[in-house]
Amino acid sequence: MSETAGRDADALSADSEESGSVAAATSEETHSDEAVSEIAAPEEEPKGWGIAAVTVVSLAAAFIVLWGISEHSHMVMPAFLALNLVIAAQPLQSLLERVGVPRWGGMIIVLLVLYLLLIALVGMLVWALWIAAEEIPQYQDKFYEMYRESIEFLGRFGLSQDQVSEALSGVSPTTVIGALQNVAGQVSSAGGQLTILVIALTFLVFDIPGVSRRRATIARLRPRLADALDSFGDGLKSYWIVATAFGLIVAFMDVVALWILGVPLALVWGVLAFVTNYIPNIGFVLGLVPPALFALLTGGVGDAIWVVAIYSVINLVMQSFIQPKFTGDAVGLTPTVTFLSLVFWAAVAGPLGAILAVPLTLAFKAFLVDADPRMAWLSTFLTTPDADSKRGRLRARKLTAAAS
Repeated sequence: MSETAGRDADALSADSEESGSVAAATSEETHSDEAVSEIAAPEEEPKGWGIAAVTVVSLAAAFIVLWGISEHSHMVMPAFLALNLVIAAQPLQSLLERVGVPRWGGMIIVLLVLYLLLIALVGMLVWALWIAAEEIPQYQDKFYEMYRESIEFLGRFGLSQDQVSEALSGVSPTTVIGALQNVAGQVSSAGGQLTILVIALTFLVFDIPGVSRRRATIARLRPRLADALDSFGDGLKSYWIVATAFGLIVAFMDVVALWILGVPLALVWGVLAFVTNYIPNIGFVLGLVPPALFALLTGGVGDAIWVVAIYSVINLVMQSFIQPKFTGDAVGLTPTVTFLSLVFWAAVAGPLGAILAVPLTLAFKAFLVDADPRMAWLSTFLTTPDADSKRGRLRARKLTAAAS
């Protein structure tokens, strides 16, 4: 019994000693943690600007640039259009040099060709607006009659005449005719912008000899920027040449269809279809409404439906299936980006901004995305999935051709 009690006492003593040592160790660790927590962590010095500061400054800079473009769009947009025309005419300059024409002679020929194109385009627009301004008043009575019939027809569904008139106030004959006359006045008063365009065109054409030297300097100092500028130039050439060619084809087919249907002013609407072909996405609608309206006035609902159907088929086939095959390799913007760029640049720079929406987007993409390797991720949201690979193959073919 005494031996058993002794062993139990020794066990209890050992347990108490072990628990005491554990408690002491725990207490020591607690004091150590408290001592460590009392030591202040060293403060890290910020390196560079934070993300918030960079974002705010970038947005402010973008706002200032866009505000400047909007305020001076009457000067900036014609100058940018002149740059587009000169870049699009570079293949002609190269062809003339290859056949032995002196450089100064080639520049003069290119300048004369661009002048003739501008004269032809402005002449067509002035002629079309002049004819439309003379012919539209002849259909004013029919327009008012159709307007009254529309109000009476809608009144059969329980709507009062005042409600219908208020709802259709935006498409009343007075509003539509006034809008057409306003457009004619704006185009006829665009002499200042045309002057800037001609002057910028002249200086840019005679500045072509210095392009090669500047390009070589940029390629040596900033090779990625030089590559982005080459892609921008290739995109502009493809866009303007193909858009002009398909605009002429679409305009010719529209004129033939309108002539067969007997719609008045078929040539005028053909000129309108050619010009609006440069406006992506909604240009087709802008070129469709006037001839459909005149078909409705002169031939009734049947002719108007035929005009809408023919225009829709022609533009769907040309602009949705054929034309993208020719422009996609160099431009490569997604349809969503194209539409958003149209809305954005039209709001910033007006009608010329709508016409130059794709070139303006390509320019900003070249300088802000393609020239900076850190922004390569953004290109995936702007271009079609195979645009970069097609551009790489095109660049490889150009390098091979230059080496040979």
